[in-house]
Amino acid sequence: MLLLVLSFLGGVLTILSPCILPVLPFVFARADQPFVRSGLPLLAGMGVTFAGVATLAAVGGGWVAQANEYGRWLAIILLAAFGLTLLLPRLAERLMHPLVGAGSRLSNFAQSEGGTNSVSSSFLLGIATGLVWAPCAGPILGLVLTGAALQGASVGTTLLLLAYALGAATSLGIALLIGGRVFAAMKRSLGVGEWIRRGIGVAMLVGVGAIALGLDTGLLTRISTIAAAGGLEQRLVDRLSPKHESGGAMMMRAADHPATLPVEGRFPGLDGAVQWLNSPPLSAEALRGKVVLVDFWTYSCINCLRTLPYLKAWAEKYRDQGLVVIGVHAPEFAFERNIDNVRKAAHDLGVTYPIAIDNNYAIWRAFGNNYWPAHYFIDAKGNVRFHHFGEGEYEKSEAVIRQLLAEAGHPDVAEVATPKAAVQGVEMAADQGAMRSPETYVGYARAENFVSAGGAKQNQATDYRTSSDLALNQWGLTGNWKIGKEEATLGQASGSIVYRFHARDLHLVLGPSADGKPVRFRVTIDGKAPGTSHGTDVAADGGGTVTEQRLYQLVRQSGDVRDRTFAIEFLDPGVQAYAFTFG
Repeated sequence: MLLLVLSFLGGVLTILSPCILPVLPFVFARADQPFVRSGLPLLAGMGVTFAGVATLAAVGGGWVAQANEYGRWLAIILLAAFGLTLLLPRLAERLMHPLVGAGSRLSNFAQSEGGTNSVSSSFLLGIATGLVWAPCAGPILGLVLTGAALQGASVGTTLLLLAYALGAATSLGIALLIGGRVFAAMKRSLGVGEWIRRGIGVAMLVGVGAIALGLDTGLLTRISTIAAAGGLEQRLVDRLSPKHESGGAMMMRAADHPATLPVEGRFPGLDGAVQWLNSPPLSAEALRGKVVLVDFWTYSCINCLRTLPYLKAWAEKYRDQGLVVIGVHAPEFAFERNIDNVRKAAHDLGVTYPIAIDNNYAIWRAFGNNYWPAHYFIDAKGNVRFHHFGEGEYEKSEAVIRQLLAEAGHPDVAEVATPKAAVQGVEMAADQGAMRSPETYVGYARAENFVSAGGAKQNQATDYRTSSDLALNQWGLTGNWKIGKEEATLGQASGSIVYRFHARDLHLVLGPSADGKPVRFRVTIDGKAPGTSHGTDVAADGGGTVTEQRLYQLVRQSGDVRDRTFAIEFLDPGVQAYAFTFG
């Protein structure tokens, strides 16, 4: 909604720029004629011109989005050019000179035809006005439409264009209807409008510089992550939707599927992925005739990790019968937007099927999805026939795959052994009967049960102290920590986190220091080395090292599961702690 308002205001304010002066004579030349037969067709012609510009911007922006890492610098250059044209009107005039020339020739033709058909000539004059307006409209339209295209929102792009056109048409329409007084006021306001325009240009260039230097990573990646449903919408989803007890995945148990699976909707496709791993880009049309399983996941989500053995097994066993498994990686934390991180995680996890990088949540929105993990089953005709959110019910999901393959002409599909004994590490299913601790975020945005003295101080380095006498599921920090929205960062060596938990497994999403230096740590359970209860990322004596941004398994109890006090001491500064999950 905010972007729509800004686009509308951008259209209104454009008329206050000095580069609008060449347009005004065309507009006011018809001010004395009936608005319906003259003014309205003129505004419609302008709309047609803006629509053409929007189409080109959307196509170009979509290509940049597909190019991703390589196209990032092209996008930066493009945005910098738009900023310079806002700041330097003469540069805009030079860049838009071909359009202005075409508009002038078309306006002369329209005026010569004015005596024969007022409506058609006014429409042509509107197209000419849109072209002559290019030095004014071009930079703002380019900013709006390129940004929208990079976000992969075709409907949103159309709405932004419409809002901009309505703003510009509103200014001109009022000028046409009221006439001289508005015209005089507009001329008096030209200087103010130009300073506003230049201010936007400066802001754009500052933003471009921040992006180019990588200073935007923390802020923009969080904004992009929230874009899963929009900031306000995401908060409403968090409040109103049921959450599973671990892994960051909101869970919903799928109903038993009937013998004949209903059609739940059409496959919305996979447009908007910023990059593909293990495959060239795949489209809905290219997948027609295949049975498709779309898995929404993110690589530090424990629930997602525990579904991977089944997805990998299905992808391998049913591949020759026509099943295509596609992982749509939609990030939860900022570091999961880094494609190199995703590529390494996929390699380490043995994921060889196609992965669509959905950093802008374009595919997520197209499916109307709200869950990690989420599985959508699509038949050979392109219909969504079944879905399942969260872990479990693997036999049921496999039965759906077999049924859809049979419908596609493969009745004798091979049986798939449900992977159980071979699953180890973080991919092993949780012990649900023994798990009484919920997923717990460390960043202040979603933190709960934090009991360090004085409470959490947002975005400021603070010395924390936590008593060892904790109730179940209470946790705290000791040492100098800075608690951010997503994570807490240790400012000095020898800081620790303590958590009173009840579960077989304990995991913690961690990252090394900002400069990439490894961070050593030591884990204790009830004040002692974990011994045989150590996790896959910890030695029996409790020692370990944070070397990359991912989920670390720190505890896997070998004996009876009961309330225990977990503590992790970091021997080096800079570690980033994101979230606890259990199993």
